[in-house]
Amino acid sequence: MPLVRIDVNQGRSPEQLQELSRSIHDAILAEYGIPERDYFHVLTEHPQGQIFAQDAGLGFERTPDVVMIQIFTQAGRGQEAKQSLFAAIAENLATAGIAGEDVFIGYVENTAGDWSFGFGRAQYVTGELATPGR
Repeated sequence: MPLVRIDVNQGRSPEQLQELSRSIHDAILAEYGIPERDYFHVLTEHPQGQIFAQDAGLGFERTPDVVMIQIFTQAGRGQEAKQSLFAAIAENLATAGIAGEDVFIGYVENTAGDWSFGFGRAQYVTGELATPGR
């Protein structure tokens, strides 16, 4: 059950924003085998000048089309699974017209007790939801 936060500069159409979100979700579905309805995305548009994303010394330039992605999910997946997810996201976004240098992903892991899906309960802990498989 990843929670995905997506930050972009303003200027895309509602359809382009939907395609961007869906491209990321489809990659997570394919790589992690989560249920289709585990779709929790927050997409925020920012005025130009509010997203700063340099190359960290890798020798490339980003464009104003940069997509900043934060994925919050339960710990337990290996580095190979994460690398595969990163590649799938970049590939899906390329199909949506986003260049590889404009895809930035931050991956944050936590535990089952760190999630509440409503009513002030940690449903993975209470047993209302089964802990997702790895």
